[in-house]
Amino acid sequence: MGLRILVAEDEFITAVDLCDTFEEAGYEIEGPHAGISAALLACQKHKPDLAILDIELTDGLTYELAQTLIDDDVPVILHSEHDEARELAIRFPRAVTVHKPCPPADLLDAACRLLAPA
Repeated sequence: MGLRILVAEDEFITAVDLCDTFEEAGYEIEGPHAGISAALLACQKHKPDLAILDIELTDGLTYELAQTLIDDDVPVILHSEHDEARELAIRFPRAVTVHKPCPPADLLDAACRLLAPA
């Protein structure tokens, strides 16, 4: 069984693209989830090995979800608009922030770095 990646993204095309990219790379995908509550429930059922979070989902900002995952030692990639990157890097220093749109190779590289044994 591959590593489980949680995808929380409310833009349909972006969500499908993220899921396809990581499935093709051999990861098991949980999602995509368009809302925080669905993503949180999925995390409670099965702790992911990594989470890719859009900052704003259909039911609000994912800041609390991101912090909960980070506190639970789940690596997090914050997938955000370019103008949010600096604020996110300060607020979540243990997360990796990538800008939308992000080339698939860059996302896969970020995931590999975060999942690499320390």
